[in-house]
Amino acid sequence: MQSRITGLEICRKMAVVASAPGKVLMTGGYLILERPNAGIVLSTNARFYAIVKPLYEEIKPEFWLWAWSDVKLTSPQMSRETTYKWSLKHLMLQCVSSSDSRNPFVEYALQYAIAAAHATFDQNKKDELQKLLLRGLDITILGCNEFYSYRNQIEARGLPLTPESLASLPPFTSIAFNEEESGEKNCKPEVAKTGLGSSAAMTTAVVAALLHYFGVVNLPSMANGHVQGNEGAEALDVVHIIAQTAHCIAQGKVGSGFDVSSAVYGSHRYIRFSPEVLSSAQGAVQGMLIEDVIGDVLKTNWDHERTNFSLPPLMTLLLGEPGTGGSSTPSMVGAVKLWQKADPQNSLETWKKLSEANSALEFHFNYLSKLAENNFDAYRNAINSCSKLTSEKWTEGATEPNQTEVIKSLLGARNAMLEIRSNMRKMGEAAAIPIEPESQTKLLDTTMNMEGVLLAGVPGAGGFDAVFAVTLGDVSSNVIQVWSSLNVLALLVREDPRGVRLEDNDPRATQVTAGISSIRIE
Repeated sequence: MQSRITGLEICRKMAVVASAPGKVLMTGGYLILERPNAGIVLSTNARFYAIVKPLYEEIKPEFWLWAWSDVKLTSPQMSRETTYKWSLKHLMLQCVSSSDSRNPFVEYALQYAIAAAHATFDQNKKDELQKLLLRGLDITILGCNEFYSYRNQIEARGLPLTPESLASLPPFTSIAFNEEESGEKNCKPEVAKTGLGSSAAMTTAVVAALLHYFGVVNLPSMANGHVQGNEGAEALDVVHIIAQTAHCIAQGKVGSGFDVSSAVYGSHRYIRFSPEVLSSAQGAVQGMLIEDVIGDVLKTNWDHERTNFSLPPLMTLLLGEPGTGGSSTPSMVGAVKLWQKADPQNSLETWKKLSEANSALEFHFNYLSKLAENNFDAYRNAINSCSKLTSEKWTEGATEPNQTEVIKSLLGARNAMLEIRSNMRKMGEAAAIPIEPESQTKLLDTTMNMEGVLLAGVPGAGGFDAVFAVTLGDVSSNVIQVWSSLNVLALLVREDPRGVRLEDNDPRATQVTAGISSIRIE
């Protein structure tokens, strides 16, 4: 590890850029909050970026007399710049800007990343860290357009609700401000989100960039989608722990953590950690030194479970924004918990059925990946055949036993999703919340009845925010066209199974991110 730290002042003159993906929770809504229930979470090509560099080119002599260093946080999309003072002695952050521009996720990410360095470094490395911090920190955060809703801008321009219209927007487009308050100095941005987990992706990107910048971890190369070696895996584990801790404390509650987990590790099957692992961080207000708190958190046995998962070949994830208003996940979760207490027997039965259906869908996806690996030609022929037909005619297209096996598992996955949707609706009705509201049911049924659509559903906690579909072969454009006619905007989001990674440069330098530019619009 020593080699990663030497010459810190020299090697950190260049900016460190890290990015982390947004997510779609395909199965496990609500259940994932409780161990040992699992959920399938897909990471996407929509990424949040964090750029970290020194604020000053060199350490001036008077800097050594200061007990504070400067931190600048810039969010160009929201036209926000926030300045802080960092206490080098007490490891505390103090905002010196307007409180309206504060970002608690970045604040905790910064505090905990520095504390992690203090908790793991020897005295020599701490001295080098001190020199680095005396040059100040310049942090910039940028989120891909797909994290935010730009329906209003598209409609205002008179453009159709299509991915082409989204692609015409400049990368990292500014977030609109409330027009009624535009004359006010501290007007708040209208941040309509698409449910991809922007706060988790942002927190993870900031933590990863800072930990790499400080030399706590050496972020692995993710160019080929694989973590390289034990050292790379250990680095991701440290990023995960610090990002989960910062995200939970900033939110003021310990959630399931699937969004941060996918931001770090990419697509996978996830079982949450026990909330007790964060007890020391939650009790930090009681006088423990922050480096001791984070040291304890790093040493704690994090008991989350993660199993590799990604969509089988020749399948495409689509995400649509119906534009019918957002849903409040915390209030919906609260309503489900009240229902569980009021009707334990029926709620337990519904959860059991949901869990079984989730497991069935996971089984069929994994089996389809295995069939593709064993005989790709037969798999491809079956997928291509089904892509041209509605599901009730899929079996007619099979010409050999290997294809029949693929189609049988496709139908199994489809039926599992229908069962998931049925039980999610039951839960919503019982808890009096719109998990799959009628408007979404009509849209999902229409989508699933199209040629080449394997399944469709509401991601995560459900509601009005978004819908997803998984299509076979090359039929995505047909679904996008139908969605557009139904006032649903198809986003430029696809599954990308890779998690957090180090970037070569500032994403604004190329004016388009690699993930989004790879999308083919038909």
